[in-house]
Amino acid sequence: MTARPMPGVKGVLFDLDGTLLDHRSAADAAITAWMTARFPGHPRLDEVAALWAVLEGHYLAMWHAGECTHQEQRHHRLTSLCRELAVPVPGDLDSAYADFGERYRQGWTAYPDAAEAVAELGGFALGVLTNGAQQMQEAKVRAIGLADLVGPVLTGEVLGGHFKPSPASYTGAAAALGLAPEQVLLVGDDVDKDVTGPAATGMRSVWLDRLGVEPPPAGFPRITSLTDLPRLLR
Repeated sequence: MTARPMPGVKGVLFDLDGTLLDHRSAADAAITAWMTARFPGHPRLDEVAALWAVLEGHYLAMWHAGECTHQEQRHHRLTSLCRELAVPVPGDLDSAYADFGERYRQGWTAYPDAAEAVAELGGFALGVLTNGAQQMQEAKVRAIGLADLVGPVLTGEVLGGHFKPSPASYTGAAAALGLAPEQVLLVGDDVDKDVTGPAATGMRSVWLDRLGVEPPPAGFPRITSLTDLPRLLR
Protein backbone atom coordinates (compact mmCIF):
# COMPACT_ATOMS: atom_id res chain seq x y z
CA MET A 1 0.00 0.00 0.00
CA THR A 2 1.37 3.44 -0.94
CA ALA A 3 -1.11 5.62 0.94
CA ARG A 4 -1.13 7.53 4.22
CA PRO A 5 -4.01 7.58 6.72
CA MET A 6 -6.78 10.06 5.94
CA PRO A 7 -8.24 11.71 9.05
CA GLY A 8 -11.46 13.66 8.64
CA VAL A 9 -13.07 11.28 6.17
CA LYS A 10 -16.64 10.50 7.21
CA GLY A 11 -17.97 8.93 4.03
CA VAL A 12 -16.71 6.60 1.31
CA LEU A 13 -17.95 6.38 -2.27
CA PHE A 14 -17.07 3.33 -4.30
CA ASP A 15 -16.93 3.10 -8.04
CA LEU A 16 -18.73 -0.07 -9.16
CA ASP A 17 -17.41 -1.54 -12.41
CA GLY A 18 -13.76 -2.48 -12.00
CA THR A 19 -13.84 -1.70 -8.28
CA LEU A 20 -16.54 -3.80 -6.60
CA LEU A 21 -17.66 -5.82 -9.65
CA ASP A 22 -15.42 -7.47 -12.23
CA HIS A 23 -17.08 -5.80 -15.20
CA ARG A 24 -14.31 -6.39 -17.70
CA SER A 25 -14.22 -10.17 -17.28
CA ALA A 26 -18.01 -10.39 -17.53
CA ALA A 27 -18.23 -8.14 -20.59
CA ASP A 28 -15.32 -9.81 -22.38
CA ALA A 29 -16.77 -13.28 -21.90
CA ALA A 30 -20.28 -12.16 -22.87
CA ILE A 31 -19.40 -10.45 -26.14
CA THR A 32 -17.04 -13.26 -27.16
CA ALA A 33 -19.78 -15.81 -26.53
CA TRP A 34 -22.28 -13.61 -28.38
CA MET A 35 -20.07 -13.49 -31.49
CA THR A 36 -19.14 -17.15 -31.28
CA ALA A 37 -22.80 -18.19 -31.21
CA ARG A 38 -23.56 -16.18 -34.35
CA PHE A 39 -20.36 -16.50 -36.32
CA PRO A 40 -18.47 -19.58 -35.12
CA GLY A 41 -14.95 -19.79 -36.46
CA HIS A 42 -14.74 -16.08 -37.29
CA PRO A 43 -11.03 -15.33 -37.87
CA ARG A 44 -11.05 -12.33 -35.52
CA LEU A 45 -12.83 -13.85 -32.52
CA ASP A 46 -9.77 -13.23 -30.37
CA GLU A 47 -10.11 -9.49 -31.04
CA VAL A 48 -13.78 -9.16 -30.17
CA ALA A 49 -13.40 -8.38 -26.46
CA ALA A 50 -10.83 -5.63 -27.02
CA LEU A 51 -12.91 -4.07 -29.81
CA TRP A 52 -16.00 -4.13 -27.62
CA ALA A 53 -14.18 -2.42 -24.77
CA VAL A 54 -13.13 0.45 -27.04
CA LEU A 55 -16.64 0.84 -28.45
CA GLU A 56 -18.11 0.72 -24.96
CA GLY A 57 -15.95 3.62 -23.81
CA HIS A 58 -16.65 5.70 -26.88
CA TYR A 59 -20.43 5.34 -27.01
CA LEU A 60 -20.98 5.51 -23.26
CA ALA A 61 -19.15 8.85 -23.34
CA MET A 62 -21.55 10.01 -26.05
CA TRP A 63 -24.49 9.01 -23.86
CA HIS A 64 -23.02 10.81 -20.85
CA ALA A 65 -22.61 13.92 -23.00
CA GLY A 66 -26.25 13.79 -24.09
CA GLU A 67 -25.38 13.03 -27.71
CA CYS A 68 -27.49 9.87 -27.82
CA THR A 69 -29.87 7.93 -25.62
CA HIS A 70 -28.83 4.92 -23.59
CA GLN A 71 -30.66 2.64 -26.01
CA GLU A 72 -29.02 4.32 -29.01
CA GLN A 73 -25.52 3.84 -27.61
CA ARG A 74 -26.28 0.12 -27.34
CA HIS A 75 -27.35 0.07 -30.97
CA HIS A 76 -24.26 2.00 -32.02
CA ARG A 77 -21.96 -0.40 -30.22
CA LEU A 78 -23.40 -3.51 -31.85
CA THR A 79 -23.59 -1.91 -35.27
CA SER A 80 -20.00 -0.67 -35.11
CA LEU A 81 -18.71 -4.03 -33.90
CA CYS A 82 -20.44 -5.93 -36.70
CA ARG A 83 -19.21 -3.52 -39.35
CA GLU A 84 -15.65 -3.69 -38.05
CA LEU A 85 -15.79 -7.49 -38.23
CA ALA A 86 -17.55 -7.48 -41.61
CA VAL A 87 -20.56 -9.50 -40.43
CA PRO A 88 -24.26 -8.71 -40.91
CA VAL A 89 -25.76 -6.18 -38.53
CA PRO A 90 -28.71 -7.76 -36.65
CA GLY A 91 -32.10 -6.69 -37.93
CA ASP A 92 -33.47 -6.41 -34.40
CA LEU A 93 -30.78 -4.60 -32.42
CA ASP A 94 -32.77 -4.56 -29.20
CA SER A 95 -33.15 -8.32 -29.23
CA ALA A 96 -29.53 -8.82 -30.18
CA TYR A 97 -28.33 -6.59 -27.37
CA ALA A 98 -30.66 -8.32 -24.92
CA ASP A 99 -28.92 -11.59 -25.80
CA PHE A 100 -25.55 -10.03 -25.01
CA GLY A 101 -27.00 -8.46 -21.85
CA GLU A 102 -28.22 -11.80 -20.51
CA ARG A 103 -24.79 -13.34 -21.05
CA TYR A 104 -23.25 -10.30 -19.34
CA ARG A 105 -25.55 -10.59 -16.31
CA GLN A 106 -24.60 -14.22 -15.89
CA GLY A 107 -21.00 -13.10 -15.40
CA TRP A 108 -21.62 -10.50 -12.70
CA THR A 109 -19.21 -11.32 -9.90
CA ALA A 110 -17.88 -9.28 -7.01
CA TYR A 111 -14.14 -9.08 -6.56
CA PRO A 112 -13.09 -11.38 -3.70
CA ASP A 113 -11.98 -8.45 -1.55
CA ALA A 114 -15.14 -6.36 -1.94
CA ALA A 115 -17.59 -7.64 0.68
CA GLU A 116 -15.05 -7.98 3.47
CA ALA A 117 -13.62 -4.51 2.91
CA VAL A 118 -17.03 -2.85 2.77
CA ALA A 119 -18.22 -4.70 5.87
CA GLU A 120 -15.27 -3.34 7.85
CA LEU A 121 -16.29 0.28 7.22
CA GLY A 122 -18.93 0.49 9.93
CA GLY A 123 -19.33 4.08 11.08
CA PHE A 124 -18.71 5.59 7.66
CA ALA A 125 -21.48 6.83 5.37
CA LEU A 126 -21.22 4.65 2.26
CA GLY A 127 -22.43 4.90 -1.31
CA VAL A 128 -21.68 3.85 -4.88
CA LEU A 129 -20.90 6.46 -7.54
CA THR A 130 -21.04 4.91 -10.98
CA ASN A 131 -21.44 6.00 -14.58
CA GLY A 132 -23.73 3.19 -15.64
CA ALA A 133 -27.51 3.19 -16.04
CA GLN A 134 -29.35 3.45 -12.73
CA GLN A 135 -31.52 0.34 -12.99
CA MET A 136 -28.69 -1.88 -14.19
CA GLN A 137 -26.19 -0.65 -11.61
CA GLU A 138 -28.67 -1.22 -8.80
CA ALA A 139 -29.25 -4.74 -10.15
CA LYS A 140 -25.50 -5.38 -10.16
CA VAL A 141 -25.13 -4.34 -6.53
CA ARG A 142 -27.98 -6.68 -5.57
CA ALA A 143 -26.59 -9.53 -7.66
CA ILE A 144 -23.19 -9.43 -6.00
CA GLY A 145 -24.68 -9.33 -2.51
CA LEU A 146 -23.70 -5.81 -1.49
CA ALA A 147 -27.07 -4.06 -1.53
CA ASP A 148 -27.35 -4.04 2.27
CA LEU A 149 -23.76 -2.86 2.75
CA VAL A 150 -22.84 -0.09 0.36
CA GLY A 151 -25.63 2.47 0.72
CA PRO A 152 -27.26 4.34 -2.17
CA VAL A 153 -26.31 3.69 -5.79
CA LEU A 154 -25.79 7.07 -7.46
CA THR A 155 -25.58 7.56 -11.21
CA GLY A 156 -25.89 10.55 -13.49
CA GLU A 157 -29.55 9.64 -13.91
CA VAL A 158 -30.22 10.63 -10.30
CA LEU A 159 -27.59 13.37 -10.11
CA GLY A 160 -29.13 15.82 -12.55
CA GLY A 161 -27.54 14.27 -15.63
CA HIS A 162 -24.02 14.73 -14.25
CA PHE A 163 -21.66 11.81 -14.79
CA LYS A 164 -18.08 11.45 -13.65
CA PRO A 165 -15.81 13.39 -14.15
CA SER A 166 -18.26 16.31 -14.00
CA PRO A 167 -17.65 18.17 -10.70
CA ALA A 168 -21.41 18.18 -10.10
CA SER A 169 -21.42 14.39 -9.96
CA TYR A 170 -19.03 14.45 -7.00
CA THR A 171 -20.70 17.29 -5.12
CA GLY A 172 -24.11 15.72 -5.72
CA ALA A 173 -22.92 12.34 -4.47
CA ALA A 174 -21.40 13.88 -1.35
CA ALA A 175 -24.65 15.74 -0.67
CA ALA A 176 -26.55 12.47 -1.02
CA LEU A 177 -24.46 11.16 1.87
CA GLY A 178 -25.18 14.32 3.85
CA LEU A 179 -21.54 15.38 3.72
CA ALA A 180 -19.30 18.03 2.20
CA PRO A 181 -16.99 16.83 -0.61
CA GLU A 182 -13.88 17.20 1.55
CA GLN A 183 -15.38 14.74 4.05
CA VAL A 184 -15.71 12.04 1.41
CA LEU A 185 -13.21 9.60 -0.08
CA LEU A 186 -13.80 8.15 -3.56
CA VAL A 187 -12.28 4.75 -4.32
CA GLY A 188 -12.05 3.60 -7.92
CA ASP A 189 -9.99 2.14 -10.73
CA ASP A 190 -10.30 4.92 -13.34
CA VAL A 191 -7.66 7.61 -12.86
CA ASP A 192 -9.58 10.40 -14.60
CA LYS A 193 -13.04 9.66 -13.23
CA ASP A 194 -12.23 8.29 -9.80
CA VAL A 195 -8.93 9.88 -8.78
CA THR A 196 -8.01 13.20 -10.37
CA GLY A 197 -11.60 14.23 -11.18
CA PRO A 198 -12.84 14.47 -7.58
CA ALA A 199 -9.91 16.70 -6.58
CA ALA A 200 -11.50 19.72 -8.29
CA THR A 201 -14.26 19.64 -5.67
CA GLY A 202 -12.05 19.00 -2.66
CA MET A 203 -13.09 15.37 -2.47
CA ARG A 204 -10.30 12.99 -1.59
CA SER A 205 -9.60 9.87 -3.61
CA VAL A 206 -7.66 6.64 -3.71
CA TRP A 207 -6.68 4.82 -6.87
CA LEU A 208 -7.45 1.12 -6.81
CA ASP A 209 -4.77 -0.32 -9.07
CA ARG A 210 -5.61 -4.01 -9.12
CA LEU A 211 -2.98 -4.84 -11.74
CA GLY A 212 -0.22 -2.98 -9.90
CA VAL A 213 1.69 -2.27 -13.09
CA GLU A 214 1.42 1.49 -13.48
CA PRO A 215 2.83 4.36 -11.40
CA PRO A 216 0.21 6.22 -9.37
CA PRO A 217 -0.84 9.67 -10.57
CA ALA A 218 1.35 12.28 -8.90
CA GLY A 219 0.07 13.37 -5.53
CA PHE A 220 -2.59 10.67 -5.17
CA PRO A 221 -2.43 7.51 -3.07
CA ARG A 222 -2.73 4.03 -4.50
CA ILE A 223 -3.90 0.72 -3.11
CA THR A 224 -3.78 -2.61 -4.92
CA SER A 225 -6.62 -4.30 -3.01
CA LEU A 226 -9.73 -3.13 -1.20
CA THR A 227 -8.43 -4.98 1.85
CA ASP A 228 -6.01 -2.05 2.27
CA LEU A 229 -8.85 0.45 2.57
CA PRO A 230 -10.05 -0.09 6.17
CA ARG A 231 -6.51 0.24 7.49
CA LEU A 232 -6.01 3.37 5.43
CA LEU A 233 -9.10 5.00 6.89
CA ARG A 234 -8.63 3.92 10.51
